[in-house]
Amino acid sequence: MPGFSYRHALARSKSQLERQKSQADETAILGDSDSETHAGPSQSCGRGIIQDFRTTIGTHWCNEMTTFNTKTIAVSFFMFIAVIAPSITFGAVYAKRTNNYIGAVELLLATGWCGTYYSLVAGMPMMINGGTGPVLTFQAVLYELAKQLDIPFLTFNAWVGIWIAVYMLLAAFFDLNRIIKYATRFTDEVFAFLIVSIFILDAIGNPTSQVGLFHYFTEDHPHNEKQKELDEDYEHMTVALLSLILGIGTAFVALFLRKIRYSSFCCNDYVRSVVTDFAITISVVLCTVLKHTVFESVQIEELNVPDNFAPTFNCCTEDCTSYFPEECPDQDAAFGRRPWVVDLFDVNGKTWTIFMAAGPAALGFILAFLDNGITWHIVNHPSNKISHGEAYNYDTCVSAVMLAINSVLGLPWLVASTVPCIMHVTAMSETDRHGVTHSIQESRLTGFLTHVLVLGTIFALGVIKLIPLPVLYGVFLFMGLVALPAQQFWQRFLLFFQEPSKIALNPYTENLPIGRIHKYTVIQLVMFALLYAVKNYKAISIGFPLFILLCIPVRLYVLPKIFDHDELTLLDGTPEEIEKWLQDDDDIFASTDKDASDKDASDKDSSIKEFVKRNGLKLPSFNEGDNDDDDVDAEEVRSA
Repeated sequence: MPGFSYRHALARSKSQLERQKSQADETAILGDSDSETHAGPSQSCGRGIIQDFRTTIGTHWCNEMTTFNTKTIAVSFFMFIAVIAPSITFGAVYAKRTNNYIGAVELLLATGWCGTYYSLVAGMPMMINGGTGPVLTFQAVLYELAKQLDIPFLTFNAWVGIWIAVYMLLAAFFDLNRIIKYATRFTDEVFAFLIVSIFILDAIGNPTSQVGLFHYFTEDHPHNEKQKELDEDYEHMTVALLSLILGIGTAFVALFLRKIRYSSFCCNDYVRSVVTDFAITISVVLCTVLKHTVFESVQIEELNVPDNFAPTFNCCTEDCTSYFPEECPDQDAAFGRRPWVVDLFDVNGKTWTIFMAAGPAALGFILAFLDNGITWHIVNHPSNKISHGEAYNYDTCVSAVMLAINSVLGLPWLVASTVPCIMHVTAMSETDRHGVTHSIQESRLTGFLTHVLVLGTIFALGVIKLIPLPVLYGVFLFMGLVALPAQQFWQRFLLFFQEPSKIALNPYTENLPIGRIHKYTVIQLVMFALLYAVKNYKAISIGFPLFILLCIPVRLYVLPKIFDHDELTLLDGTPEEIEKWLQDDDDIFASTDKDASDKDASDKDSSIKEFVKRNGLKLPSFNEGDNDDDDVDAEEVRSA
C-alpha cells in the first residue's frame, strides 16, 4: 500500500490512548456534547428562519443579482439543457406511472415557475429544484393507493402535498434541519451515488424499465413496436445503432470540449473558457443538426411532448375519470382537458381520506426533507468554497410553498435535484486541472435565466421536439459521468480494481491499511444496494424515505463500533477535520521520532562506555584542572 507505514500505525496506536483519555476527561467535565458539535445550538421558534434570511438574502441578494457576464450566459444555456432533459424524460415516466394525470407539460411548468421563484426569493440560489426518481416513485405509489381507496388521484395527491407542506413549515419553525447536520459524508455519498446512478442507468439502459439507449436494440421497445405498425420495412437495428451513436456522441463530445479548458488548443485562455462553458450546448446542437441533415430519414424517437400548452390528461367524459383515447376507444373525440386547479373536495364521499392523507404525507415529508437537506448539505460542503451562507430553515419554508401550490395545480412535487445542483456548482467554479475548486461565482442570475428559458419552451414545444430523445439520453450520461469522479465513494470503489503500488496518495490511502478502506466502502455499497432495491420494489417503495433516514443512525452508532475515531476522521471527516488530524499526527510523529532519537543516542553512549571499559581505556574528562593524562587519545580509541 503506497504511503501507508506500520510505523505510523504504531505511533497512532500509541496516540489513541492519549486522545481517548483526553476525550474522556473533556466528557467528564463538559458532559456529552456530541449533538452540539454536529448540529450546533438550536434555533427553534422561528429564530432560525429569521437568521437564515438575514445572513443570505439580507446580505448578498444585490450582489448575486448583478453577476452578469459571459460565464453567466454560458452556464444558463448549459443548465437549461441540464434541466430540460430530466423534465421531459421524467415527465414521460410520470405520465406512464400516473395514467397521464401528470406528464411532461406539468413537469415543465412546475420546473419553470418554481425555479424562477426560487432563484429570486430563496436563501441558497446555487440550488436547482427538479423532479427526482425517489419523488416520482412516491407519487406513483400514491396513484396506486388512490385507486385502492377509489378516490381521484389528483385530489388525494393534493391533500398529501398540503400535509407535507404543513410538516415542512413546522420543521423549519422548530429547526428540525439540525438533524441534517448529523448527515456526514457517509450519508451524502450514498444518496448522491444513488441519484447519479439513476441518471447513468436511465441514459444507458435502466434494468427496471424500458428507458435508455440499449433498449432500442430490443424489438418490443414501445418506439419500435409503434414504428413497425406504421412501416413494415422498419429496421429497428438501424434506429438502435444511430440512437446509440447520437447518445454516446453527445456525452463524449461535451466531455472532450470540457477538457479544452486546460489544453493548448484555441487561440487564448478566454476562448478556451467560452468553449468549455458552452460544451454541452455545442454538443446538443451538433448532434441534433446531424440527425436532421445526414440521417433525416431514420425514425429516431422524438420527445413525447404535446403540440400546445395544456394539461396532459384528456378526459373521455365530464367527470374526467377516464383517459382519452385508451379508456374510450369508441369515442371520436375527447371531452376536453382536465382543469388546472384540482377540486380538493372531490373525494367520492370519503371525507375521512382528507385526514388519512396525513399518514402517507409523513413519509413524503421525510423524503422531501431528506432529499432537500442532503442535497443542500452536499452543495454546501466546504470543498465547494460557497461563502454566502446556509439557509436550511428559510429555504424549507420556500420549498413548502412551492410544494403546496404544485399540489393544488396537479403538478409534480419538486425538491433539490442533486445532479443538476452539482452541475451548477461545478460550472460556476474556478478549478485547477485536478478538479480542486479555488473560487466560485455565486449568482441568482443563472438560475433565473435558466428557468425563464424553461418557461419559454412551454409556448414553443414544437422547437423542443426537434431534439431527438437519444440526444437527451446523452445529456443524462454526461451529467452522471461529470458528477461521478468527484465522489470519494466512487474513488474508493475503484480501489478494488487497482494495483496497490499504483494507488494515488491522499490522506486515507497514506494513513490506513487498504483492508480498512475496503471494509468501509463495502458498508456503503450495502446501504446503496438496499436503497436501490427498496426504490425499485413497488411493494415496499413507499418506505424508501425511511431507508434514507437509516443511513444517519448507521453512521452515528454502528460505524464507531467497527472503525476507530482516527479512521472515521480520515474516511468521513470534513476537510478541516482531516487537516487538523494530519497536523496533530505530524506532531505525534515528530515527538515519536525525537523519543526514538534520544533513545538511540542513549544506547550509543552506553555502547561507547562499555567499549572503553572492556578495552581498559578512560573516558575524557572536561572538568577544570583535570590532567591531560586522564584523556583518551582519539587515535588510540580509533585504532582500538
